[in-house]
Amino acid sequence: MSETVSITHDDQGSHGAYHAKVAGEAAEGLLTWREASPGVVVADHTLVPTAIGGRGVAARLVEALIDDAREREWKIVPACSYVAAQFRRHPEWADLQA
Repeated sequence: MSETVSITHDDQGSHGAYHAKVAGEAAEGLLTWREASPGVVVADHTLVPTAIGGRGVAARLVEALIDDAREREWKIVPACSYVAAQFRRHPEWADLQA
């Protein structure tokens, strides 16, 4: 992917969202999560508008969640079908799945 994608994280404590912006585009990708129990988050929704689709944006959102899970020692329940598919594609993430 040659475009610049920036990811920001809006953490509200018991829930949050990752936002993805592609340089030069108004559309924004989104991955939401909520806390299921201390140290366990549910990745419940991933959305990438058609205008920025096909550029790896959803994968970047999941990677941001994975990076934070490693740093914060979270386990992830992949309730979102896209996040679940990414866990199947990345067996090296198995230790993070709740």
